[in-house]
Amino acid sequence: MEYLESRRDRVEARLEAVLDGVEPSELADQVRHVSLSGGKRVRPTVTVLACEAAGGAADDAVDFAVGIELVHNASLVIDDIIDDSDLRRGVPAAWAEFGYGPAIVASDGLLGEAFALFSSDPEAMQVVSEAMVELGEGEASELVEQPSTEAEYMTLARRKTGALFRAAAELGAIAADADGYTVEAFGDYAEGVGVAFQIRDDVLDEVADPGELGKPTGQDEVMERPSIVQVTDLSPEEADERAQSEAKAALDALSRARIPDGRRDGQAMEYLRDLAEFVVVRER
Repeated sequence: MEYLESRRDRVEARLEAVLDGVEPSELADQVRHVSLSGGKRVRPTVTVLACEAAGGAADDAVDFAVGIELVHNASLVIDDIIDDSDLRRGVPAAWAEFGYGPAIVASDGLLGEAFALFSSDPEAMQVVSEAMVELGEGEASELVEQPSTEAEYMTLARRKTGALFRAAAELGAIAADADGYTVEAFGDYAEGVGVAFQIRDDVLDEVADPGELGKPTGQDEVMERPSIVQVTDLSPEEADERAQSEAKAALDALSRARIPDGRRDGQAMEYLRDLAEFVVVRER
């Protein structure tokens, strides 16, 4: 765990440094509230681990890791407004703490800081831009089209959650100067992890204790928001099986990546494999 914690600590330190530079102070308070109130830091951890697994060093990927976390946090601000959810990570959501207008400004501020971190690398900019298009299409289809089949749900999950996971891993591989085939393999891995993560999230909304989860449960049904449990006839147990299938596909994709000698059995690869197994059994 010391290995993993040291990577997260680097991301956390850089994240705080980036946010410390935000002006004016009112905006700085808002973005810090959003980004420093907890969170699993799964996506930035994937970025750093993918970079190391692909032959790079952790420090090569830290800026990209922080950037993808900021994009994710920006999207959560908007999600909470859409869902009228007043709690995020056990603290008031941005809109509940500051109001709707300041929350939207905070989301914009987070995106601005994120793209400043990607701006030095055209390939990174392209990856993140494509992910944000997918994310936006997912948000729009959730609001307007309301998927009614498992296939439609899976498309939505790949756009809303899988896209940012994919970008996180691809950014790590790009930071390591990996070839295109390997960048894509890492992306396929992370997309599968992201979809498994989303399915498990839906199950937790159905069955978890709100205190342990850190946010209200039952929101999918209240908000008529498509979850795999609401859209299909699957039980929570059967939905978990779908998540496990996605996790297996993720591991298959990871095995296709062109990993340098000595890295395939290294700690970064070990943790990437562990992540695919963890997301389907997590309790929060």
